[in-house]
Amino acid sequence: MSISPISSDWFKNIALLSISTNLPKLTSANQQIPSSDFFQAILQSILLEGESSNPPQPQLSNGSILAGTSPILDNIKDFSHILKSTTSLDFSEGSLEKLNSTLKGKLSNLGEQFVEAGRTYNINPNLLASVAMHETGNGKSQAAYEKNNIAGMMGKNGLRHYDSVAESISDMARNLRKNYLDKGLDSIAKIGAKYAPVGANNDPTGLNNHWVKGVNNFFGTLV
Repeated sequence: MSISPISSDWFKNIALLSISTNLPKLTSANQQIPSSDFFQAILQSILLEGESSNPPQPQLSNGSILAGTSPILDNIKDFSHILKSTTSLDFSEGSLEKLNSTLKGKLSNLGEQFVEAGRTYNINPNLLASVAMHETGNGKSQAAYEKNNIAGMMGKNGLRHYDSVAESISDMARNLRKNYLDKGLDSIAKIGAKYAPVGANNDPTGLNNHWVKGVNNFFGTLV
């Protein structure tokens, strides 16, 4: 009986899924893996084998490089359901100084408002800020300046108008807690599928395609 040869792609798929919790530690294919870990040593040799001919490698939201590509991973836009997340979307104290230094435009110096809304509704303030930064181009959108709407919240007559940005932040936090997190949508990818569904009738230009990636990128810079 003959046995078909197993491709290196197969090894990549199995290896990536088997050591998913260690992936954020890999910053490049050249990084040394302890020789005591035989399985990871095999992974490193496979990655090095194709390094010279492979295209630029995709990056994770935290800036780490996911070495190699595979048929399994090519169709995955967000890796949060494979990689073990260490950041909860529930409330936690973060760096107010870092938050304020990142917020620009209409969002400038509103870090305390994001923290307060996060504390009230038990949501990570960095998630609230990340959604706002993506929705407004970090405080530069027309909706932010004309309607104080920093989260794309809709009403019966289109975009809602708020008396202040702080009111918009609080309403976004209430909405995310009641209609998303409390419904079991506990990751940015899951939230995005409902908050900004791809192919929605009110998204003719396809901007929703970039929602998960955009929010993830802002979230990664804050945490």
